[in-house]
Amino acid sequence: MTVRIGLIGAGGMGRAHVERIEKELAGGKVVAVADLNLEGAKAVAEPLGATAYGSGAELIADPNVDAVLIATFGKVHAPDVIAAVKAGKYVLCEKPLATTAEDCIAIMEVEQEAGKKLVTVGFMRRFDKGYQEMRALRESGELGYATLVHCRHRNPTVPEGYTTRNMIDDTAIHEIDACRYLLGEEIVSVRIDTPRATSRRFEHLQDPLVLVAKTESGVLIDDEVNVNIQFGYSIECELVLEAGTIRLGDQEHTYVRDSLGNRNAICSSHIDRFHDAFNAEVQQWIRAVERDEHTGSDSWDGYAATAVVDAAIASLEDGGREYPVTLIERPSLYER
Repeated sequence: MTVRIGLIGAGGMGRAHVERIEKELAGGKVVAVADLNLEGAKAVAEPLGATAYGSGAELIADPNVDAVLIATFGKVHAPDVIAAVKAGKYVLCEKPLATTAEDCIAIMEVEQEAGKKLVTVGFMRRFDKGYQEMRALRESGELGYATLVHCRHRNPTVPEGYTTRNMIDDTAIHEIDACRYLLGEEIVSVRIDTPRATSRRFEHLQDPLVLVAKTESGVLIDDEVNVNIQFGYSIECELVLEAGTIRLGDQEHTYVRDSLGNRNAICSSHIDRFHDAFNAEVQQWIRAVERDEHTGSDSWDGYAATAVVDAAIASLEDGGREYPVTLIERPSLYER
């Protein structure tokens, strides 16, 4: 069976997904592309022999589309996710699932009405070998239980339209979900600390900032978000346990040792740093759709991460005061 995929969002992330589905993965074919910029949709669709649409609703209604991959801006995710679920089609939605907890709850409500999990949220770090190894070692109990997690999310630069809010809802959300994944528990409180700002930022940005969170068992998380670090895209994570630490291997390439020092190549974006993780995520989704099964993170994971984001933004706007993370009771559909 070939899964006929409809792509909503013909921007950079959407095009990257087309590239991997068409050239690197098995079992899937992009048969339709939708974008509010119809010409942009046509530019992606025509070389594939795919149909171009000017809206996600039209694409979802296409009977030739088996499953939907959403790669648009987070604030417009919810209507298309809901429409796809109502149409009974599996969805892989890039993070965030939605930009408000209320929209995430609405998605879970229609999914419960459907009676099955149809939504996978694109938290690709769950498919990165380094994070998977960290989680497996923690779960083994060999080094005791976790006490701290240190995270660093560093970008070379960001565009002028990127906001301080985006540092939380578009950037730190990766670490929020990664820590939930690593620790297997929910985050219950969060605050935002604001260090001295870098001169390399746009004036409207508070950069860097540090997200500090606590989990149900009391694990303390700190996440440095630093989006104008200049030298490259660098993701770091260290899990501290009772009898040792586990550190994420970063930028694992060949090392050069010469008169300039001992150095290795640095990634420039999330697309090259997490290339293999993206591929593993989308490949697993395609194979699960073939079997009529859900895979990966679900709508609850998307909701829980967005609830942390909401509390973090409240803290940012309130001078860094600690805020509780409020979650509804987990519906039975999402019980682990």
